[in-house]
Amino acid sequence: MTRLSTPRFATLLRSSFSGAAALALAAIMAPAPVAAQAPTKVTIVVFGFPSLGAFMPPVIKAKKLDAANGLDIEFVERPPDAYTTQFNSGEFKVGGSAALLTVGLAEARGVKVQYLFNLFDFWGTIVTSRPAIKSVKDLEGKQLAAARSTTNYVMSEFFAKKQGVDVSKIEVVNTAPPGLVGYALADRSDAVQLWEPAYTLLKAKKPDIRILDTGMSKTWKAFAGGERIPYLGVAAHTDWVEANQALIPKLYATYKAAGEFIAKNPEESATLIAPKSTPADQAALVSLIKANDRLGMSVVGANDVRKQIEAVYKAGIDVGYLKTQPSGATVYNKALK
Repeated sequence: MTRLSTPRFATLLRSSFSGAAALALAAIMAPAPVAAQAPTKVTIVVFGFPSLGAFMPPVIKAKKLDAANGLDIEFVERPPDAYTTQFNSGEFKVGGSAALLTVGLAEARGVKVQYLFNLFDFWGTIVTSRPAIKSVKDLEGKQLAAARSTTNYVMSEFFAKKQGVDVSKIEVVNTAPPGLVGYALADRSDAVQLWEPAYTLLKAKKPDIRILDTGMSKTWKAFAGGERIPYLGVAAHTDWVEANQALIPKLYATYKAAGEFIAKNPEESATLIAPKSTPADQAALVSLIKANDRLGMSVVGANDVRKQIEAVYKAGIDVGYLKTQPSGATVYNKALK
């Protein structure tokens, strides 16, 4: 058995003690593991399906795109009238079915809100199955089913007026967006004003339905000098915006990711967006997503389309929906890319 000499033993002892002390000191001074930060809760009020405001939320939640951006979004569905009342009152601070003209109207009523980013460009139409109705002008003296409180309906009035239609002579039967397809299927009114994805779902069930020419493209180019019509996006109360600047890019990134996923995966997206729909409806939605001409999905920061937004405001004034041009403060002024 080998014996260590006293000096050598003392040296090894001191070395072992020093090493152990160093490890203990390092353990004490090392920062504690950082707990994973909980996602920030955001509540967003939206219209119910088949409105466009309800198009992206199921994809965001199913694919956890909010969590990927540090958010936990709760989507709450409301019909248009309730949406407007509860958003303008501040009961909901963020709205995901924010039509541009309602943002301008909110300011006129003393409610400070900002359009953060666009989700969909405008497309709307009027459909009929009545042989005698061949143009929008023929609706004078007839009955039109529409969601009157929506910006889509207001924009349809704008295009109708530009075609020389006296809209005061049209009897408008007001209903929520989900009821528009039912009106058309049951042929309960002479015509129905609607948009996507309701039109595509209706066409799959009633192939004989006809679109009335609203002259949209030609009229808008003459009026605004371009073709793009920002229409629906995400808006928030100004006090919420000021208090949550760091969340807005995350919110934008979440919706941007949803738009990209939908465009790249139309089949899977269709099942997420309308899980209870028929195979025919699913196929119609897939075609709508692939074409994107009527869907108009376009996620872009509001400041990037400010001039086009101002043109939409002018259309609202032209039709009497707005009395004055909304201020630039209604458009979020920071880049979100």
